[in-house]
Amino acid sequence: MRGPPTAGGVPELTSVRARRYECQSCGACMLVVPRELLARRLYTASAIGFALALWALVGATESAVRTRVSPLAFVGTAAQGSWVTLRRWATATAEGLLFATASSRAPPARFSRRQQAERAAASLVALAPPGSSVEVAAFAGGALHPR
Repeated sequence: MRGPPTAGGVPELTSVRARRYECQSCGACMLVVPRELLARRLYTASAIGFALALWALVGATESAVRTRVSPLAFVGTAAQGSWVTLRRWATATAEGLLFATASSRAPPARFSRRQQAERAAASLVALAPPGSSVEVAAFAGGALHPR
């Protein structure tokens, strides 16, 4: 798992033990992981929600978001000012592949990636308990988001 353990925490790279179960009647195999892990994603749901909120709602630059979310310290010269993963997450939210049930309607086609990220982050903030900052609420909303 990649990402910070809390909204104000330092990004970490941690491993998770997953449990595998086999159905005794049909033989299907199920993998059970913590709730904040997403299928085919290296970052936790909380980290992704936090990153989208920082970029779209707070207005942080892509490199500033990378510093707060990614545990990888070394960045290539070509990627100093941008973070393609953040843009991929924004696109995935618009396509319904990430936080698919955050909104009941698809975003308009004219929306930019930042607007798509803003829409998804606002939906995640709404899931969090009231009284938190936008960053903390997006982090919590990512963990609380139904899969």
